Amino acid sequence: MKKTTTVLIATLMMTIVALQTQAQNDHKEITLSDVFRSGKFYPRGVSGMNSMNDGKHYTVLEKDSLVEYSYKTGDKTRVIVGGDQLIPEGEEEAIRISSYKFSDDESKLLLATQRESIYRRSSKSHFYIYDLENNSLQPLTDMEKGKVNLAAFSPDASKIAFVRDNNLFLKNLETGSEKPITSDGLDRHIINGTTDWVYEEEFSIVKGFYWSPDGENIAYMRFDESDVKEYWLTKYGDLYPDEHKYKYPKAGEENSVVDVYIYHVSSGEKVQVDMGDKKYEYVPRIRWTQNPEELAVYLMNRHQNKLFILGADASTGKSRKIYSEKNKYYLEIEDYDNMKFLEDGEHFILKSVQDGYHHIYMYDLQGNQVSQITDGEWEVTSIEGIDEDREEIYFMSTENSPLQRQLYKIKFNGRRKKQLTEREGINSISFSYTYDYYVNNWSDANTPSYISVHKSNGKELRTLQKNEKVQQTIKEYGFSPIEFFSFNHDSVGGDVYPYEGKVTLNGYMIKPPDFDPAKEYPVFMYVYGGPGSQLVMDRWNYRSAWFQMLAQKGYIVACVDNRGTGGRGQEFQKMTYLELGKYETIDQIEAAKYLAGLDYVDEERIGMFGWSYGGFMTSLCMTKGAEHFKTGIAVALVSNWRYYDNIYTERFMRTPQENPDGYDQNSPINHAEKLDANFLIVHGTADDNVHPQNSWDFIKALVAANKQFDMQMYVNSNHGIYTGKNTTYHLYDRMTRFILENL
Repeated sequence: MKKTTTVLIATLMMTIVALQTQAQNDHKEITLSDVFRSGKFYPRGVSGMNSMNDGKHYTVLEKDSLVEYSYKTGDKTRVIVGGDQLIPEGEEEAIRISSYKFSDDESKLLLATQRESIYRRSSKSHFYIYDLENNSLQPLTDMEKGKVNLAAFSPDASKIAFVRDNNLFLKNLETGSEKPITSDGLDRHIINGTTDWVYEEEFSIVKGFYWSPDGENIAYMRFDESDVKEYWLTKYGDLYPDEHKYKYPKAGEENSVVDVYIYHVSSGEKVQVDMGDKKYEYVPRIRWTQNPEELAVYLMNRHQNKLFILGADASTGKSRKIYSEKNKYYLEIEDYDNMKFLEDGEHFILKSVQDGYHHIYMYDLQGNQVSQITDGEWEVTSIEGIDEDREEIYFMSTENSPLQRQLYKIKFNGRRKKQLTEREGINSISFSYTYDYYVNNWSDANTPSYISVHKSNGKELRTLQKNEKVQQTIKEYGFSPIEFFSFNHDSVGGDVYPYEGKVTLNGYMIKPPDFDPAKEYPVFMYVYGGPGSQLVMDRWNYRSAWFQMLAQKGYIVACVDNRGTGGRGQEFQKMTYLELGKYETIDQIEAAKYLAGLDYVDEERIGMFGWSYGGFMTSLCMTKGAEHFKTGIAVALVSNWRYYDNIYTERFMRTPQENPDGYDQNSPINHAEKLDANFLIVHGTADDNVHPQNSWDFIKALVAANKQFDMQMYVNSNHGIYTGKNTTYHLYDRMTRFILENL
């Protein structure tokens, strides 16, 4: 009887394994065309969604129509504008809406069309004004004068300010007149109303002017970049190539001189804001307080470890101190984008890292701390909304896990904190104007976007997008589950950061769909690793489909967040200060050693891929960690931080003049002779961010060291390497072939 039972169990187990193998074999094979041409793995979203003033309705763009829906029911309530209403006078075809903006009273719409990108965040467009009261469509300005950017209604919707050719203009919608506010704008010299390249890239700011709450004044920034050195990028295609010249301040070099002015609309006069003795080099933000006569001007020193906020009088330009903060490492201006001046005219709420973790504080307008509203060894990652009527703050945090983002609300007094989102993963929130509803875009590592409407208490009302088709496609192609893991290694301290003890690092892994723990597999590591970044998060990753394709071909794909990355407090993130690349490389090498020690990993076949900062990390691992890696792909790599822009680099490294060893000791250029791996370097020849100079000089060092490597350049492509026909597909085909041949 016992023998019969054993035979039955063995037969059953063999049947189960056979069925599993058959199910795996029944899955479709993922191809590059599936990933980069079909769009079948790309989750759908909701386009151009904005709350209306009543807080009960929202608008979305649908096939070049702007449509209004009810938050509560999901019913379409009206088509605001579309069809023949969008045909300009004298034209035959309707304009295609790139973006839209309501006036404050929702009587008019500002419609952008024919959008043209400038750099990462900036663009210019033709603009039209649609009057909802008389159903008229008019161009903002004479189109023959060229496209404009940053057009914005005055609070009473009677005027529009905009930027064209480095000057700020004012259009009176009642009279139709247009006049310049500034006239000294000059390419590569003077910029009014918008920002220079490095402010756009590193301070995430393009708009450089703002209407006062009463519409009586316009505050604007003026950049003098005359002394900033130029960088030239060659654009090919014509008989003689074109040289694109723009101002790019590298580490240690001169910056633009930034001044702030306040333009008085009624008189046409302007005053300059008094910002002191200019010891604070950067002016990364300006914004109006609740008082229409007081402008808040944010200042930072060149090291970016001190923040100073002034309150400037709109009439005279004289200023006073509102707030100041300093940090032993550095501060990041984006942390203060959630800062809100309250309607009581006496307080403001902000997010700060002053206790070692990002938390929420209340201050008065004299700069005195009233209270710390949140606290704990976890991070507030963003303030999503402040409901002053209910005295409640909505915020996202890592309290449950640094791999997650959950929504909470808390009272101004720090009491009654409540978690509103329930699913493990990453939530992205957009509130209605009155905070009665919010839209949540949720995903986890194995589930694409699920977009739903909720009441402010967290109750789900309905679904906007389930992405069921993508989920079904994932099943048909047999995606392997993404598994999270963590491991410890012994820390290496130093003079800058004498950290001792064990370091715990988080990672994720994708195994082949037919994974057999008795076999050994090659590992392909994906890395970024830059300050404050996070790749190891419980969210859907747009690269997942390519990684899943590699897993189908027999690779384990792994990713580890090294020290210096975000979500785990200041000391973990900022320990790489003054030595970018040192501890991050140690951690990635330790990650490779950890993976190599797993029974199912072939320790002789570990590779790495990274883009931008990840290209820097890959290059360091292929040189300083050569014995642990067989293959590497570095895309758009930084080879020496001396070549990168000063705002980003000096935030973490100070200047090359102050910290030469920090720049040079972890430059891949200075370790080229250690390369002992199959190595592919990829760069776009028109990369305005990480200049191809980084690759050229690294290549020169490799040649001098007699090291062989592979190279792939993409003509006229920028940092994203997508310019031109078939570029993205070609890039990933090139990398896939390199992996298959060399790993």
